[in-house]
Amino acid sequence: MRLMAMAGSAQAAAGRDSGAPPRYGAGRRSPLGLGGTVAVHALVVGAFLLIPKQVIEHFSPAPPIDTYAVPLDPPPPPVEQVEPAPEAELPAKPLPQRPTATDTIVPLPPTDSGLTGDTRPGDTLTPLPPSVPPLPPMAEPKLTEASIDPRALPAFQPDYPGAMIRQQVEGKVTVRVSIDAQGRVTGVEKIAASDVSFWLATQRHALRKWRFRPATRDGVAVASTKVLTVRFTLSDR
Repeated sequence: MRLMAMAGSAQAAAGRDSGAPPRYGAGRRSPLGLGGTVAVHALVVGAFLLIPKQVIEHFSPAPPIDTYAVPLDPPPPPVEQVEPAPEAELPAKPLPQRPTATDTIVPLPPTDSGLTGDTRPGDTLTPLPPSVPPLPPMAEPKLTEASIDPRALPAFQPDYPGAMIRQQVEGKVTVRVSIDAQGRVTGVEKIAASDVSFWLATQRHALRKWRFRPATRDGVAVASTKVLTVRFTLSDR
């Protein structure tokens, strides 16, 4: 900007020297115009002074850098494949032969001699224990059922209930009696009865009058039970 101001002043001086007619109003100088010109020049000078030195100075490039090619390391020499030397073939030696021992044959004792033991020579033979014959199988126990004692047979039929006689009613009773080893009745159990009167008459009579030959197991008297049916018919009385 300083150079532009100087160029303008030079052009104005050249015009005056050439004798050119002055422009309209050029002969009059306005104080306002002069003050404005001075202010503009002052601003230009101030701005020039405030510009940093680095902007004004010319940038000088750095000197160029010389480069050169770096030589590469030479490759290592190839490794030679070394073949292993063939092993020397050793002569085959025959294996020593061991003498073959002859098996000793020891005669075994006969199966019916009753002796046992190791078959090596010099060992003592131990006699076998005598064989025990198997026991015979257990025989099934022999059982016999209880039966009516013939001596009590005439008094075996119970008395006919009087109410059933008047009503002309017949019936029957089936009971299970318990008999001890002496043949006596120890209990009477009702299985079936056509009427309770027949059942009560049978129960009382069995406990008082009935006698049996007891059941046996292998000939020994044992307690048992027996089922009997007593019939009440009017034709029998």
